[in-house]
Amino acid sequence: MPLIRRIPKRGFNNARHTKRYLPVNLESLNQFADGTRVDPESLRSKGLANGSAAGIKILGSGELTRKLTVSAHAFSASARAKIEAKGGACELIAPKGAKRVNPEAAKR
Repeated sequence: MPLIRRIPKRGFNNARHTKRYLPVNLESLNQFADGTRVDPESLRSKGLANGSAAGIKILGSGELTRKLTVSAHAFSASARAKIEAKGGACELIAPKGAKRVNPEAAKR
């Protein structure tokens, strides 16, 4: 057998660099009162986002019946559309260690 087939293959694996989010379905946000600001701390206190991950992602499964201001690390497109259709707002939280770019410095 040739040497190249006997040597173990090693290479780049992107799994080490992926970000894992805790999924929260849109329907479970109906537990909060109308007009409430929903942030990661309130999601964890209600038991909707348990575990350790890079952040929380709001998924669009289910229907939202309340107007909420939701702040999370990521949103699916359908979740963002459903929240804004009810008159709510989606606020994106910057991940830890992300550098803020000055818009004027980026134009130069």
